[in-house]
Amino acid sequence: MGLLERTVWRMFTSPPRDPFLEKSPKLLVTPSQLSESRFSLHSGKSSSSSSTSSVSSSSTFWMSPKTKSRWSHNRYIPSFVRNTVSKRQIAVVLCLMLALFVWVMPPPGSWRRQVIHITITQPASSPYQVVRPAVQTTNKNAPDPLHWLKHNSNNKYADSANYKVLSAASPFATVSTKPRAALISLVRNSELSGIMQSMRQLEYQWNRKYNYPWIFFNDEPFSDEFKAATQNLTSAKCYYEVVPSDHWSLPDWIDEARFMNSLEYLGAIGVGKGWMISYRHMCRWNSGFFYKHPRLKDFEWYWRVEPDVHFFCDIDYDVFRFMRDNNMKYGFNMNILDDARSFPSLWSRTRSFINAHPEYIHPEADLDWLLDPHNSGDYNNCQFFSNFEIGNLNYFRSEANEKYFEWLDKGGGFYYERFGDAPIHTLSVAMFAPKSEIWFFRDIGYQHDINRHCPPQSSDRCFCEPTPMDENFYKLVPVESPQKKPDDTCIRQFLGGAWLNKKQDWSQEGERMFGGDGYHGYEFSGLEG
Repeated sequence: MGLLERTVWRMFTSPPRDPFLEKSPKLLVTPSQLSESRFSLHSGKSSSSSSTSSVSSSSTFWMSPKTKSRWSHNRYIPSFVRNTVSKRQIAVVLCLMLALFVWVMPPPGSWRRQVIHITITQPASSPYQVVRPAVQTTNKNAPDPLHWLKHNSNNKYADSANYKVLSAASPFATVSTKPRAALISLVRNSELSGIMQSMRQLEYQWNRKYNYPWIFFNDEPFSDEFKAATQNLTSAKCYYEVVPSDHWSLPDWIDEARFMNSLEYLGAIGVGKGWMISYRHMCRWNSGFFYKHPRLKDFEWYWRVEPDVHFFCDIDYDVFRFMRDNNMKYGFNMNILDDARSFPSLWSRTRSFINAHPEYIHPEADLDWLLDPHNSGDYNNCQFFSNFEIGNLNYFRSEANEKYFEWLDKGGGFYYERFGDAPIHTLSVAMFAPKSEIWFFRDIGYQHDINRHCPPQSSDRCFCEPTPMDENFYKLVPVESPQKKPDDTCIRQFLGGAWLNKKQDWSQEGERMFGGDGYHGYEFSGLEG
């Protein structure tokens, strides 16, 4: 039994005493008197009377004189306490209370006024997060995407009865049929857990309300386990397709020895997935073959979904209707820098295509944001991060895009180098579509591996930490890559206008002198909403 337990036990088991009654005052006696009272015994009435008188006089003589106290125990302590609790017990309780107070009380060093921060969820200042490039269009009848969002959001076109909020046709509603669109994914059987993760979040955040079909592609047949698991995650239709062998094999014009040397070289210098044969097939298929698959011949729109990605925000409008009604060709979520060692000849081949086929270049095409004036006007290696893309299949089926892909494919860049579908799609839409028909889906929070985008002021509908505009600018470029980065980040070059404004008295060289990367001098961080 510990000290505390023994103390409490003694306090409640000791016999009660009454030190407060005036009948038994405390006497101060001398040792001789104490001896006499102990050993001197008298008998008879006279002795008893004499003894009583003697003790009474002695008690009166030796009693401490009474002083009138301002504190009265009879007044402040209840009678039931006075009759049952001793002074020792009260002292023990007070000591325990003091010890408890000292233990709970914070140290003096922390005796400061504490500020309690209360986060109050506020609606976004711009709930649709519309950020458009600063371009002048010649089409005066061009649709207004912001107007469309204001009058066609709030799950207006949701298929599910639980989300059908439009009871009568709004005068601003776009009355039309549902777009012929699908969610597509190139995925292997071994990536089942990854694609299930992506499906769960996209279904919850969006597709459970709109029920667009899922189409899965693989270079081999899907297993029954894969089919059962994915069908269990959605109420929409699911299709499982095999990529044709001639779309997933080495073309007959490729020199295999040269190709193997390329694999070894790119792997040795650290180019991401540069040694993987299947990755070359994948980049080639995503660049120029996916839209030719027979399963997609009846579809006009697609949303590409990769395994192991995250969707952070509730999306309350039909993105395919938005793309179609506003005449958009391509939608992206991140615009970042790629490793230039992957495709050293891509720009020279693209430039030769432009010189050979100027008729395919759109009159309102804008390639300036992709060229670096401080690097001989070469490609600055910016790209739309294509693992998130929403696009028009008819655009990719167009003659201009087909000719461009064939030009690159015949040159062998997918195998002698490591041409990626992201820079090819970026250059394609920059050449063959006006910038006004390329949409920045800033309102959709998304993450793929180390790259993450989260819209600002969106806590009411997103579960992610907002990211600045330049968050993912050069994350894909290894430190050992010798490429020269452009003076401005990719997304700011695409948007132009006020997004390129710098702070007064700031310089890129000055920031780098103090250890910065030279990209923190913009007036607007992108978190302003």
